[in-house]
Amino acid sequence: MSKKTISVVGAVVTNSKNEILCALRSPVMSLPNLWEFPGGKIEPGERPEESLYREIQEELNCTIQVGNHIETTRYEYEKVIVELSTFQSRIVSGAPEALEHAELRWVPVKQLNSLNWAPADVPAVEKIMKAFSTK
Repeated sequence: MSKKTISVVGAVVTNSKNEILCALRSPVMSLPNLWEFPGGKIEPGERPEESLYREIQEELNCTIQVGNHIETTRYEYEKVIVELSTFQSRIVSGAPEALEHAELRWVPVKQLNSLNWAPADVPAVEKIMKAFSTK
């Protein structure tokens, strides 16, 4: 039986201090207590950017502007294949609230690898850190 592929989006939200908003998955979510970029599933008929805008409003109760695509990663978990597309984003109104996650944390780019990330998010984390170190 082939595994189901789920298309999801993640927001790499940055602030003026070069920190990135990281979200800790709650104990009741799949992949509990792992860090991820906030976001969620792409609904049928939605463009990835539209999904991300909607998901951040639902999950964090704030509005973002979705910027450039960073990375798309396919990761095969035990039961599903996740295809994660990450986008640069910034908050245009509101302050992020952890409505679904256990914790939200602003983390300096150079310290991103100190968190225990969900496997699908790791390639984007590595790409962001590499891009930042060359600036």
